[in-house]
Amino acid sequence: MALYGATVGKLGILGIDSAINQAICAIFAPSQLEKKYLFWYLMNYRSELLNSRIGGAQPNISQTIVNHINIPLPPPPEQHRIVAKIEELFTKLDAGVETLKKVKAQLKHYRQSVLKYAFEGKLTEEWREAHKNELEPASELLERIKEERKKNAKGKYKELSPVDTSELHELPEGWVWTNVGNISSTIHYGYTASASNEPVGPKMLRITDIQNNSVDWETVPYCQITPEEKLKYLLEVGDLVFARTGATVGKSFLIKGNIPEAVFASYLIRIILSDHLEKEFVNYFFHSNTYWLQIYKGQIGIGQPNVNSKILARIVLPFTSLPEQRKIIEEIKRHFSLADNVEKIVDKSLKQAERLRQSILKRAFEGKLVPQYPSDEPASVLLERIKEEKAKREAELKAKRTNKKKKPEKKEGTKSLYEILKSAKKPLTPNELWKLSKLNSVEFYEELNKEVEGGKIVEKRMKNNQVFLEVKK
Repeated sequence: MALYGATVGKLGILGIDSAINQAICAIFAPSQLEKKYLFWYLMNYRSELLNSRIGGAQPNISQTIVNHINIPLPPPPEQHRIVAKIEELFTKLDAGVETLKKVKAQLKHYRQSVLKYAFEGKLTEEWREAHKNELEPASELLERIKEERKKNAKGKYKELSPVDTSELHELPEGWVWTNVGNISSTIHYGYTASASNEPVGPKMLRITDIQNNSVDWETVPYCQITPEEKLKYLLEVGDLVFARTGATVGKSFLIKGNIPEAVFASYLIRIILSDHLEKEFVNYFFHSNTYWLQIYKGQIGIGQPNVNSKILARIVLPFTSLPEQRKIIEEIKRHFSLADNVEKIVDKSLKQAERLRQSILKRAFEGKLVPQYPSDEPASVLLERIKEEKAKREAELKAKRTNKKKKPEKKEGTKSLYEILKSAKKPLTPNELWKLSKLNSVEFYEELNKEVEGGKIVEKRMKNNQVFLEVKK
């Protein structure tokens, strides 16, 4: 059993000979006790162990706490029946959970399939055929965007290289391949400044503020910036921001809704798309596998991969007329909504499965999971045999100890735990006594175990399972 940190109470049954360190407590179950019965009971008890931890950065429990766990002890045949029933029910439960996890994984593939069909034109094939005489070719829309870019460039317009379509799949009639640079007025890096929790200026959006394709603007920090620079970096609805470095390189986010006054940080790139297209159309493409394959191919570096604005401008995407862009967005949202509803049901079922698991264990150790038979040997007889086995084992171990450790000398002026507890004149929790002792956690528990085993300190467990220590009266 793990004694330290977040893993306190974590269990395993060893299948091989092994050694342990001070962070692990070895529990030698008597031969008369079904090991798996003990294992499942301690699994059920883990929440209580977590509540018994003491310490700051590395909270832990002691072997004393483990030694004083009260265990309901049924007759051996009932132990076997309980274990068999738990494992039977858990096997069925695990199969159900595995199926739910597969469904969740399939939903991820489903969403990617929707995006694939969307940007191959297959999602709107029937719609396009019904409206073929109403749609302008995408090349004409691109030409208007090009003229807009030239106009806004103020003499600094630069023609991008033609898109190489030799290795790209065929598009429907009226569609064209283009790149991000051809449909953007600006692609530029963010602002460099220190983040502040104080409202010293506008909000400053960082990569870490974008989680699960959303931003909690309340938690986004502020930054100081001059009025001139703020105009350059101020975010607008419809902007696409893009993580350019690190583990999240390639992650994008479309600015939408009611946003506060905000700029964007230097590890983000902003793409200001043309007003002659549907920005959500490009945003959905940025979540497709076609997009991500280009990001992986174009990123620079290994330890800290990054993608610069030039690579981003060369990202190739399929482009269609404005009405079809709107129809594609509508279809993607419809399919994604179905997937989201299924995922909510799956997540709810997974939570119910975990609650059911806890309920099974609770009923098992309340004696409500399997029947009790009067013909079973009384547990009191079993307990006597366990006590005899334990006494025999302790005697054998004592005989083998030939080299006893020399008892360490106490530092001058240091009080024992017994003396501290006695002078407190009231029961203390283990955590309170530990703080008064000024010992590290290992020294504290070594001394506490000796004092408890020697009978000088006793533990009292309250109805709420809280433990108090007091001197023996």
